[in-house]
Amino acid sequence: MNAPATSDQKPADPPHVSHRGMEILDLITVSGGNMKIQSIASALDVSEETVRRNLKPLSASGLVKRVHGGVYLKQSSTELSFAQRMDENPRPKQRIAAHIAGLISDGSSLFLDIGSTTAFIAKALRTHKELLVVTNSVAVAHTLAAHNNNRVFMPGGELRAHDGGIFGAQVIDFIKPFHMDFAVLSTAAINATNGFMLFDLEEAHYSRAIIERASTRIIAADSSKFGRTAPISIGPASDVELLVTDAPPPADIAKAARDWSTEIVVAG
Repeated sequence: MNAPATSDQKPADPPHVSHRGMEILDLITVSGGNMKIQSIASALDVSEETVRRNLKPLSASGLVKRVHGGVYLKQSSTELSFAQRMDENPRPKQRIAAHIAGLISDGSSLFLDIGSTTAFIAKALRTHKELLVVTNSVAVAHTLAAHNNNRVFMPGGELRAHDGGIFGAQVIDFIKPFHMDFAVLSTAAINATNGFMLFDLEEAHYSRAIIERASTRIIAADSSKFGRTAPISIGPASDVELLVTDAPPPADIAKAARDWSTEIVVAG
């Protein structure tokens, strides 16, 4: 007699995506799910051949479909995005998270955004007590709510499937009454010319709004973001007091940070 079939087979792991691959997926996502090769190359300031080379593993993994002169997302690609971000450079992000958690005292108030590094920070804050947290991230809220008398506030709006973030005009209206001790933000790219940048306009609007409403503004970013570019600035880099990262930046970014009066701390 045959043994009954079981359903406990481990699902396949999501495909690994490089940092450049994630940049391309982000660009295509915020462009509505499809994009021309030429437009991707222009946005990332790279050659079209570089874009095609980076699209090959994305296509082989089933995340995108290439067509003549362009590319579009397959249905599953946005669903995997946040999980892939959490799996990218986890140890540096954990060191960054531990350092930032050490700067925040029990009873503090803070904004947290939707970045994967921010999700690690939320985990590092789980032993803190009586925090007041405003976040548009479902992952952050789930991590910190109902722990140690923490109070977690979330805005209403559209819940995005690919990153668990809440966005929309009402999100900015919701946070207007708050003024917090800290704003802790992630970023997609850091360079000496344009400062801190993102691929998503709604994320940039949220970042600017919380920067304006916090006493201390902290960027949490691993060193893979150095020298990268993205199309949207989060605002004047001089508004950020502290950049916490995992490795010393290139000389041009270090000099720019001094000009911005932004302290750079390398988490041990």
